[in-house]
Amino acid sequence: MGKRTAHVVRNTKETQIEMTLDLDGTGKADIHTGIGFFDHMLGSFTRHGLFDLTLRVAGDLDVDTHHTVEDTGIVLGECIRQAVGDKKGIVRYGSKILPMDEALILCALDLSGRPYLVWDLDLDREYIGDLETETIREFFYAVSYSAAMNLHIKQLEGGNCHHMVEGAFKAFAKALDEAVGYDPRITDVLSTKGVL
Repeated sequence: MGKRTAHVVRNTKETQIEMTLDLDGTGKADIHTGIGFFDHMLGSFTRHGLFDLTLRVAGDLDVDTHHTVEDTGIVLGECIRQAVGDKKGIVRYGSKILPMDEALILCALDLSGRPYLVWDLDLDREYIGDLETETIREFFYAVSYSAAMNLHIKQLEGGNCHHMVEGAFKAFAKALDEAVGYDPRITDVLSTKGVL
């Protein structure tokens, strides 16, 4: 089993992003996006997935948070896709129902090579901290398409937006950690097609 890491640099007129992801880490995070609540969410993702993530983002925050959040999702998805490699031996599917106080969040995903996002969180605040809540869906959409994964995130219970969003990031981390795990019974890719 080789080292499952990826390093991606993406520069546009709106954002400059450099990210390193280790799928087999210990939960170490060194994250600076310029958006405090977003850093907190990515830190939760890193810690609860037991990934290592180093991230530097310089975005056009004088406009709003949209480009920074969406482009970070694109880069994280690309890192996941690169780090997981040919997918031989991995479980492929992952799911978690995660409680956080009154919130209960379901995340299920498939590293199928076919991107799709189903999103069902009822966020009734415009901002959480300094993050525009409508960008959170855009982040997960970007991750799902860039990583080529089928991703479902659903609120089963909830009232506090901070809890629901943090629950979503943590549930996503746990589901992804499960999906990229190895099963010794899987000797190739887990697909009747023979490829993912």
